[in-house]
Amino acid sequence: MSDRGTIRTFPVIFAAPSGAGKTTIARELSTRRRDVEFSISATTRPARRTERDGVDYFFHTEEEFRRMIAEGELLEWAEVHGYLYGTPRRNLVQARDRHHFLLLDIDVQGSRQVKDVVPDAVSIFVLPPDGAELAQRLIGRGSEDGEVRRHRLLAAREELNAAAEFDYVVVNDNLAAAVGSVETILEAEALRIFRRVDLQEEVRSLISDVDRVLGR
Repeated sequence: MSDRGTIRTFPVIFAAPSGAGKTTIARELSTRRRDVEFSISATTRPARRTERDGVDYFFHTEEEFRRMIAEGELLEWAEVHGYLYGTPRRNLVQARDRHHFLLLDIDVQGSRQVKDVVPDAVSIFVLPPDGAELAQRLIGRGSEDGEVRRHRLLAAREELNAAAEFDYVVVNDNLAAAVGSVETILEAEALRIFRRVDLQEEVRSLISDVDRVLGR
């Protein structure tokens, strides 16, 4: 995409039921393009042995995280399985300073929060190609009891019900095609008038060129 400096870049929200492949799409897009970056979440969850602070997550104590909430430092946050997760506001500030699109891999609740505070965010809901296959992926872990599997299916059903709230829907039946669809969305959204931060200046320059030809 050319002339990036004249466009106010925007966050791109990916949401989907678990197992639909939204993280894979977002990660693949971030490897294909130099003008996108994957948002790193903050969490109070302890780091796993292979995880690095600032690479996989920003790890915080609960006290630190609660302070971030109180001081408005998070675009969105939620409590999941007893731990707090959220998107630092600075991620968006830094991405825009670099003229990058920020990719947010979050749930429906988080998407609603981001849209409330960043209305120009673009939201994409990723649909699986087949509901039965999705259900099989969600219940396929034999180590979990029936209640856990039922809870996961109910959560997926609730997320699917929210698909109509999003700006776009991408069906993930082929990774390359799904990523291509997202790139098309980025290209189209970047051309919208309100994202051109210096449109009036560009138009005045063009009018001046025409006036010179007219001898004015």
